[in-house]
Formats: sequence, C-alpha cells, structure tokens
Amino acid sequence: MSVALLWVVSPCEVSNGTGFLESVREGKSFFDSSRHRNLVSNERINRGGGKQTNNGRKFSVRSAIVATPSGERTMTSEQMVYDVVLRQAALVKRQLRSTDELEVKPDIPVPGNLGLLSEAYDRCGEVCAEYAKTFNLGTMLMTPERRRAIWAIYVWCRRTDELVDGPNASYITPAALDRWEDRLEDVFNGRPFDMLDGALSDTVSNFPVDIQPFRDMIEGMRMDLRKSRYKNFDELYLYCYYVAGTVGLMSVPIMGIAPESKATTESVYNAALALGIANQLTNILRDVGEDARRGRVYLPQDELAQAGLSDEDIFAGRVTDKWRIFMKKQIHRARKFFDDAEKGVTELSAASRFPVWASLVLYRKILDEIEANDYNNFTRRAYVSKSKKLIALPIAYAKSLVPPTRTISLLS
Repeated sequence: MSVALLWVVSPCEVSNGTGFLESVREGKSFFDSSRHRNLVSNERINRGGGKQTNNGRKFSVRSAIVATPSGERTMTSEQMVYDVVLRQAALVKRQLRSTDELEVKPDIPVPGNLGLLSEAYDRCGEVCAEYAKTFNLGTMLMTPERRRAIWAIYVWCRRTDELVDGPNASYITPAALDRWEDRLEDVFNGRPFDMLDGALSDTVSNFPVDIQPFRDMIEGMRMDLRKSRYKNFDELYLYCYYVAGTVGLMSVPIMGIAPESKATTESVYNAALALGIANQLTNILRDVGEDARRGRVYLPQDELAQAGLSDEDIFAGRVTDKWRIFMKKQIHRARKFFDDAEKGVTELSAASRFPVWASLVLYRKILDEIEANDYNNFTRRAYVSKSKKLIALPIAYAKSLVPPTRTISLLS
C-alpha cells in the first residue's frame, strides 16, 4: 500500500530504480557524479497522511484505553502517536523561544561542491513536479528555502515507499530496511550517502525536524512486509500513522505556523496528522480491489465481521447491501479526519496553505467518487477528473487566503 505524501500528492503509479535498489541491498556509494545521475533518474513515491485534532483544551482520542485479557490497561495507538506529536512540537517551540540556543550544525559534506547540492534540490523538484503536479504547483508560492526543503522530504518519502511498493519490492528484506534506517541516521548526523541524501541532510540541519517520524515511516514499511490484515481500527490507525501521518509531522516544521496564529503548536501538528490519516484511509477505500488482488485487506477485520462480511466477500468483489452499509461507515470515519484536519490548515504560514488545502479538497473528493460508483471499489477506481480538479483548485486557493483566527483556537 503506497503512502499518502506531504499532506497531499496526486494518486499515481510508481516504480523503483535499480540503482537505488542496489544501494540498499549492497551498500554501494553514489558519490561519483555519474552514479548520482543513474540514481536520481529512477525514483518514485506516493500519497499523504495524519491524525485528529484536540477537542477543547485537552487532547482527546477516539479510542479508549485498551484492556488486555489479564485486565492490564495499555495505551491505544492514538495515544502512542501523540507522544511523537508532543516531541516534535516541543522541538519547534524550543526554536521559537531562542534561535541563539540552537546547536550550530556544520556544513553538510555533499560530494563535489555547492553546485551539486543545488543540483540535488533541483532534481528533487523535478521528481515532485512529475509525480505530484498539483502539490508542486502549490509549493511555488512558498519561499525558496521552504520549497526546496519540502521537495527533499518528498523524495526521501518516495524512495522509502518504493522499497516495499515498487516493482522490485520482492527483493526487499527486513535487513535492507535496517540498512536504509542506518542511512537515515547518517543523514541526520550530517553524513549523506548520496546526492539526494545530501539535500535532506541540508534540510534537517536548517529546520527543526525530528528524526522519529522518519524512523516510523520505515517501521510502516516493515509492517507491510510482515502484515496483510488488521484486526481492528486501532491497529489500522497505527499503520496509517506510520506510512502517512508521519509525513505531516515531517512537513509542518518546513511549512511553518503563521506568526499571528493563536493555536497551540500541538494542535497544528494534530491537524497535520489528521490529514495524513484521512488521506491514507481514502487510499485504502479507493484501492480495496487492487489490494485484494495482492492478497491484502487493509480494513478492520472486526468491523467486517460485524457487518456480516469476510475476506472472501472482498476477494469475490461482491457489491452487496452489506458492503454498501460497511463502506458508508468507513467513508464517514475518513471524512471526520478530514474535518479535524481543516481546523489546522488555516494556522499554517500564508505561503504554505494552498498546497495543503488542495490536498485536502481533492482527496476528500475521492470519497465522493466512491459513492458515485455505488461503492464498487473492487473493479472501478475512484478518481477526480481534470474538470473537477479545475473547479476545486480555485476553492482551495480561496480557502488558503483565509487568515488564522485572532482568538484562541478551539484546537488549543
């Protein structure tokens, strides 16, 4: 299951470059410029993710504390994820309090010269322009520094997703993902392995980006290697966070919160998380048939059983009244996450709002298309036509012009 990306990204098919795959399997270096070009000409990734916002002044979750058969109380996936939200928000607030206290990081040793770093960012922009056209258009309104940083994160996410979702995914093992995580650690320590790593390493040295969401995305790839069923929504929520909600946490420090916003930092991160979860749930509902053909069911097993359905019904592709009722509930849940996400988009810096609003408006319309297809997501792929996109984008742009509220936000 491909991930949802950067609170956004148009649904597209992806493929994996052999040069990139070799680097993970064999640990080869791409410091030679010809090898750089071989690598960067073949990368891809997909789609966007998030978590819900606060209700009132205190954080609340949809799921209660889970009790084990022995009576022990354990944290839900949403509560576990919120710990990551707090960590990232604290990192940003520390920077806002005093930039003088931040650690001074050394220049990133990208092979070659500064021109190569600029070339790396340009290549990241080319990949984004090719596979996320609407989002890339929106980034043109951002400052050059923020735009390049978002490109770098996009490409890293795309490469990560390709490990388990590209045409060469059968070659990927848990050990390969471990090596990819080792490379991530080197990126954050200023030791990039290749040119594109150099772009990301430069980005994380200039913005208050925490490494944990990146690690968590790799964990989501591990989950895809070992798991093809989810017994309840709590399990599915954690997966959606890993592969998509993480991207919201990666990108908010780049996009920035509007100086005039009165919302708490945590609430804006929760909104980013909510949009990621909403986008990934939408991907799952759109791709039921495609995933079933790969032997995967990304739907809560307990809720299927409650609806009188089973995996066999999905593999058979039967659109019944039971299926329609089940799908209506799943779509309602996804829309609730979109609603939660809306509360935080306005709090972003003015130049960053349009691409996020475009993501939200367009992805939510996929749910409308599933309904228009009479809930047949087995053999009919729901997509938003170009004409509908042309109508929706001005609406998204108009929403992006609305400034943050001047009073204390309900998110805080």
